[in-house]
Amino acid sequence: MAERVKHSWNAAKMAVHEARTAYFFLIPALVGLTTLTYGPLFAVFILSFFNWRGALAPAFIGIQNYIRLFTEDPYFIDSVKVTGYFSVISVIGSMVYSLAIAMLLNRKIPARGFFRAVFYLPYMLPAVAVYIGWSWLYESNFGLFNYLLSQMGINKVNFIADSKLVIPSLAVIAVWLSGNLIVIFLAGLQNVPRIYHEAAEIDGANAWQRFRHITIPCMTPIIFYNLLMALVTNLQVVTPALALTNGGPGNSSMFLTYLMYRYAFKSSQLGYASAISFVFFIIIAIFTGFLFAASKTWVFYEGSDR
Repeated sequence: MAERVKHSWNAAKMAVHEARTAYFFLIPALVGLTTLTYGPLFAVFILSFFNWRGALAPAFIGIQNYIRLFTEDPYFIDSVKVTGYFSVISVIGSMVYSLAIAMLLNRKIPARGFFRAVFYLPYMLPAVAVYIGWSWLYESNFGLFNYLLSQMGINKVNFIADSKLVIPSLAVIAVWLSGNLIVIFLAGLQNVPRIYHEAAEIDGANAWQRFRHITIPCMTPIIFYNLLMALVTNLQVVTPALALTNGGPGNSSMFLTYLMYRYAFKSSQLGYASAISFVFFIIIAIFTGFLFAASKTWVFYEGSDR
C-alpha cells in the first residue's frame, strides 16, 4: 500500500514538473502573441473610437467612425464585395489548382524533384515583383497574352484596365502563387495509406472511385487547413492594388486592406482606418468561425468515431 501511495505521489510530482516546464517554454510564444497580435488588436479597437488625423491629438468621438463607415462611406460596401469576389475566385482556383498539381507531382515521373521546385518557386518570389512581371504579360499592346490572342485572330483584351476583368485577372496571379498549398497537399497525399488503394483496386474500383472514396476522405484535414489558410490570405489581399491598380479601374479593385491603407496613410485618418480594420477583423473571424463549424460535418480524422 505504501509503495502504491509513493508511486502515485511521484507520478503527481512528475506531472506538475512537466506542466511547469511546458508553461516555461510557452512564455516566448505567449509574449509574442500578446505584444505582436493581441496588443495591437486591442490598440486598434481603442483607436477606432477616436478622431486622429496625422499630427493632431486624438479626440474621442465614440462610435461615430462606425456610423460613418456603415452609412456615409461611398467605398466600404463596394470594397467588401470586391474583396469577397476576389477571395471566392482565388480560394476555389488555388484549391483546385494546388490539389491537381500535387497529385501529378505525387506520381513517379522523370525529374519529379525539379518540377516540385518549379511549382513552389513562385511562392518564394517577392509578391510585388511577381505582380509587376504579370502586368507585362497582361499589357494591352505588347503583352504576351494579347500577342497570342492576336495570333489566333482574337481582339486584344484589357486584362487590368477593364473593370469586369481586373479581379479575375488578379485572381489568376494569386492562384499561380499558391505553391505553399501544393507542398502541403503533396505531403498529405504521401500520407494516404497505400493499403486502402490496393484493397480498392482488388475490389475493382477505378481511379475516380479511389480518388473520391479514399483520397479525399483521408485528405480532409489537409484540405481544411489549406482552405482556411487560403481564405485568410486572400481576404487580406493588398499587393495587387499597391503594385498595379491603385484600386482601379474606378473602384473595381478597391480591396478592404487597400481602403484602410488609403485612409490611414494617404488621408491621415488613422482613427477611421482603425474602425475599418476592426470591422474587417470581425468579418474574417466570422468566416473563420463558420468554416470551423462546418468542418465538423466533412473533416475526418484518423481514429475518430465519425
